[in-house]
Amino acid sequence: MNRGNSSWIERSNRVFMPTYNRFPAVLVKGAGCELEDADGRKYLDFLAGIAVCSLGHCHPEVTEAICRQAARLVHVSNLFHTQPQTELAEILVARSFADCVFFGNSGAEANEAAIKLARKYSGEGRFEIISLAGSFHGRTMATVAATGQPKFHQGFEPLPAGFRHAAFGDIGALEKLISPQTCAILCEPLQGESGVRPLDRSYLAEIRQLCDDNGLLLIFDEVQTGIGRTGTLFAYEQLGVVPDILTSAKALANGLPMGAMLTTGRICAAFGVGSHASTFGGNPVAAAAAVAVLNVMLAEGFLAEVRSKGEYLAATLAGLAAKYPGLASGTRGLGLLQGLVLTEAGVGQGQHIVNMLFDRGVLINFAGNAVLRFIPPLVVSRAQIDSLAASLDAVFSELA
Repeated sequence: MNRGNSSWIERSNRVFMPTYNRFPAVLVKGAGCELEDADGRKYLDFLAGIAVCSLGHCHPEVTEAICRQAARLVHVSNLFHTQPQTELAEILVARSFADCVFFGNSGAEANEAAIKLARKYSGEGRFEIISLAGSFHGRTMATVAATGQPKFHQGFEPLPAGFRHAAFGDIGALEKLISPQTCAILCEPLQGESGVRPLDRSYLAEIRQLCDDNGLLLIFDEVQTGIGRTGTLFAYEQLGVVPDILTSAKALANGLPMGAMLTTGRICAAFGVGSHASTFGGNPVAAAAAVAVLNVMLAEGFLAEVRSKGEYLAATLAGLAAKYPGLASGTRGLGLLQGLVLTEAGVGQGQHIVNMLFDRGVLINFAGNAVLRFIPPLVVSRAQIDSLAASLDAVFSELA
């Protein structure tokens, strides 16, 4: 029986809804920053499951934690306390501004919880949440409504009420949207899906001041930027602005479904018994994996090395932009979340570049119809960054 890519893709296409535009590969195993498909072909991974596998594939300490916990207890629901989720919550509280945590299974669920908490805390009549143009907050109906990209709204109208979108980078436009019904401002410290767009420190400080002046909650969506991606556990630690509520997911359990909402004791008191729940949230196996992830990341020197490698990746990409000004104009990002900004001519080739790199055994993606996005596992080596650059150089040379 043929067990290669083509056989599995044919079987898959017969049974799945056509909601994904997949690469023509069936990935069967991985280690670190490398993956292998059903035909035995190997790939250098600078996508990391879309910023999820931050310790790489099958990290031994995470794998051991998963297997150990799976042999003891897999699920009991949140009608009971479990040890792994308590340990995880203690670490997150100790290493952040927060006093308490709610666990779900994804970034969208974490953002849904934040939206509900903001409305509950703010009281009757205050329900509107302002987010930014270009934002991405999830695929549920509420988080789609909060997302500031019309392409994600199409076909799902009417969307839930209570969400408004302000122009990116314009504090005056944001201020004009505040009304007596507003309860919170929701933003990503760095917009990932719309093209790796960091929010300036001064802009974030102005948003924080707007919230303070108007009695609003500031929610940071750190689903993509959190858990070490930018070189600190959370991006807000580098930006001089502390949110009231923070959401995280993606990298938290290195591939197992896990989302978290963090907030202060004053705000979390608005959620009483029955206010919100998740059957699988904080599942013991996922929580045990997340504890292992954090133990690795919080070890001395790990995050400093992420920052150093992020600078190396940015400088490497900047060198390519300088070499091929007809295709790329520069870089932007934080830590190991970097975007190579394409020129008008380059944008037209964006997905083609991604496909050409795939053919060369390198995985990246094209974000926001603007940048080539590089989000490798945080354990990536400088030699692997050099290998990526060599492949990208070859592709650019061919196109130029």
